Amino acid sequence: MTRPPESIKAELKQSAVNELTHNILPFWMNRMTDVKNGGFYGRIDGGNNIIHDAPRGAILNARILWSFSAAFHRFREPAYLETAKRAKDYILQYFFDNTYGGTYWVLNSDGSPLDTKKQIYSQAFFIYAFSEYFMATEDREGLDKAIELFHLIEKHSFDGGLNGYFEAFDCKWGEIADLRLSAKDANEKKTMNTHLHILEAYTNLYRIWPDERLRKQLRNLVMIFIEKILDPGSNHLNLFFDEHWRRKSTIVSYGHDIESSWLLYEAAHVLGDSELADRVAGIAVKVVVAAMEGLQPDGSLMYERDDAIGHVDLDRHWWVQSEAVVGFINAWQLNRDNDFLEKAFKSYDFINTYLVDTNNGEWFWSIRSDGSINTVDDKAGFWKCPYHNSRMCLEIMTRFR
Repeated sequence: MTRPPESIKAELKQSAVNELTHNILPFWMNRMTDVKNGGFYGRIDGGNNIIHDAPRGAILNARILWSFSAAFHRFREPAYLETAKRAKDYILQYFFDNTYGGTYWVLNSDGSPLDTKKQIYSQAFFIYAFSEYFMATEDREGLDKAIELFHLIEKHSFDGGLNGYFEAFDCKWGEIADLRLSAKDANEKKTMNTHLHILEAYTNLYRIWPDERLRKQLRNLVMIFIEKILDPGSNHLNLFFDEHWRRKSTIVSYGHDIESSWLLYEAAHVLGDSELADRVAGIAVKVVVAAMEGLQPDGSLMYERDDAIGHVDLDRHWWVQSEAVVGFINAWQLNRDNDFLEKAFKSYDFINTYLVDTNNGEWFWSIRSDGSINTVDDKAGFWKCPYHNSRMCLEIMTRFR
């Protein structure tokens, strides 16, 4: 290693504080706040133009709430609390379905429902966000909403016969034909991605509400990853399944692999089960090593590959790089192999050099395989939210304080 760990940790921590407080959060407060219609704009395109009438996605709004709640929890900065409250109030007024329960998937720019389906991925993110809001403010309403959504997921989505969670339902919680999160996803009953973010949400909720049923279901989610989602031969995570847990995809998603590695360990750790945590720690490091197959010489992590059809996507997406930094740091903390810490630093250096938009704020969507900046995809929008990058910064601060 070229430098001692303490030097790398100190540099990462200071850089993360600066990036979060001087670039990421100010962008969302200053550029995305919609004074006219309330809440936040639905989109800023890759050319940094606000699309005033863009639809407003549930994921974007939940992630804004989580990010500013977590930032206020860490810094106690009143402006962060004001933004978190703005997100909370807008979500409660427009996204919650007061007739059938749960939250809508997409709103029009005026707040009216556009897509009323109940995507479980979305319900989970609101649990994650409202749990964080309660931790930051002790506002009981946040906890109550998170608990309400937990019960709805367990009532409608949990598969008591074959285990796991179904993907989506219509407005009245009935069956729906199109279960996909996005057009690029397979239309299958169960997915790694939704299970990952239910796990993430239940972990955050368990920190503040140690309910026995929640504990049981969180532990069950950890075991689902170990026994059904993880490929023990390759240590990659399979992405799509039918209701019987038969694999329906051969894609390797490097970002999801490395994100899952640390979220899975976090869940086991929060449960307080030392035997399970030790088991998951070993798995987490193996998953990180498997994800390193996608590591590029410049420290970045490629998006995905599918050997079955000869598909390779070498784009370096913003969220994949964020999760790589945290995943490598977590692996280093688990086994103290300094090579992981050096890889975390190199990944962060790639972000700082290529992805951070020093002129207009926030980060670019991706760096293309030829090294060019992707200015076609959104700067902010349905999937481009202050979550992966703000969380990366906060994780660095927390782990290295």
